Amino acid sequence: MRSNALSSHLNLPNILSIIRVCTAPVLVVLLLSPGRNLSVISAVIFALVCITDWLDGYLARKRGIITSLGKFLDPLADKILITTAFIMLIPLGRVPAWIVALMIGREIAVTGLRAIASDMGVVIEASRMGKYKTISQIICLVPLIVHFNFYGIDFHAVGTVLLLIAFVLTMWSGIDYFVKFFKTYSLQGD
Repeated sequence: MRSNALSSHLNLPNILSIIRVCTAPVLVVLLLSPGRNLSVISAVIFALVCITDWLDGYLARKRGIITSLGKFLDPLADKILITTAFIMLIPLGRVPAWIVALMIGREIAVTGLRAIASDMGVVIEASRMGKYKTISQIICLVPLIVHFNFYGIDFHAVGTVLLLIAFVLTMWSGIDYFVKFFKTYSLQGD
């Protein structure tokens, strides 16, 4: 009985999420002392693994295999992979620590808010703004990981501009979650 329950949760979408989680330590090792080649390899691996974020959701919906484990694992895998990349770029001087701290703080605050809301019987669904936030973070991280100039393109400069956009979307979506929560909570209190 127990192996049946486990095997029903170990479907392809959930395996893809697990792959994202397992890629985080690989990214750590690759970004410990990246030169030009390792930076490109790291960026390619990061980008390919991030594509599985879209793929696992698509497969789960198409095949009708949405599980509680998947609902938990998918956003967790994103947060682990993305925050790992941001943190590893700090000592390399590719991202300001204060931006990363605020972005990770937002993730923790929203996760906590959703847990509190859930305990109160209020479900705060992932918002469209939250999805844009994740996409913008992935898009800014790829050139920041590449970092070096290739084909006349200053990837660090491109990544820095995209980081500012991702930062604004991250903070904005965090505020949006809190506003929605307090609106819902105040309506329930009436």
